[in-house]
Amino acid sequence: MGEVITIGVDIAKSVFQIHGVDADGTVVIRKRVGRARVLEFFADLPPCRVGMEACATAHQWARELTKLGHDTRLMPPTYVKAYVKRGKNDAADAAAICEAVTRPSMRFVPIKSVEQQSMLMLHRARDLLIRQRTQLTNALRAHLAELGLVAAKGREGLHQLATVVTECGVERLPSNARFACQAIVTQLHAVQIEISGLDKRITQTHRASADSKRLETIPGFGVILSTAVVATMTDPKAFRTGREFAAWIGLVPRQNSTGGKERLGSITKQGDRYLRRLLVVGATSVINSARARPYKYPWVIELLGRRPTKVVAVALANKMARIAWAVLAKGETYRTPTRPWNAAVPVAA
Repeated sequence: MGEVITIGVDIAKSVFQIHGVDADGTVVIRKRVGRARVLEFFADLPPCRVGMEACATAHQWARELTKLGHDTRLMPPTYVKAYVKRGKNDAADAAAICEAVTRPSMRFVPIKSVEQQSMLMLHRARDLLIRQRTQLTNALRAHLAELGLVAAKGREGLHQLATVVTECGVERLPSNARFACQAIVTQLHAVQIEISGLDKRITQTHRASADSKRLETIPGFGVILSTAVVATMTDPKAFRTGREFAAWIGLVPRQNSTGGKERLGSITKQGDRYLRRLLVVGATSVINSARARPYKYPWVIELLGRRPTKVVAVALANKMARIAWAVLAKGETYRTPTRPWNAAVPVAA
């Protein structure tokens, strides 16, 4: 039995399963370790390769094990699943992770820094509060509609409903209904204050980041999208091309090809759904601008003549992702092309 060189760790809430092998593939370690003793256990081991699934708390453990001198690798859980031999338990999962981390063709997830994860926490908290604001708004509209009080869509209509709740007399709104709706309006104001605070903090981080400010020069990119891309893309050079980055986000068609016959469907929707959604929203803003100024985005206008708006938005989001990768990988600022957005070259008659 030789020295352990590869370890697979199945992360859990309180008990971790560890599976280690030597250079010949012989199992050297197979044990359960409590959360409090994980670092102590790895501190006593010689430097080796450690594999884990890229799940909750994985980046934190990867940073800690890297400090101890271990070569820590994170892998997508989907790629590890194929190596599970039979059944589903912690020991089998740890063995599969140990096997997967040794594969030459395995794709690994770059380890995020504390700053990157902190930035993503701002985005996730903001996204959560925005969803709660939408829920509260829908609840307020639905409750008042039951009493015949309906307002137009948008902020102005919502303001009118809030005014009805806070200022109108009892003859228009019963006391019990007023009490219930007042709680919703109060919560709406509180959520909006928290969202505004998060927006200010994200803007401050954006102004302090050179990469984020370079991304903002791309059409369709704003503060939110720029900071999200910088925090999500740990290392731009981990992707060979911008097409790989766009595919990683999930902005490419799903393939069901066989026998030399290509069948392309809708987008795969794999990868980071939050980043994908922001890119599509940014692309939609570019489409609206193109309709107002067709001379600036001829490629978009030409595509709108052949495809539905949503399809064009996804295609443009793919293009924006590739441009973002090029800007970060080369460390340059976006330059408006001579022929904007791939305008067709005039052909002489």
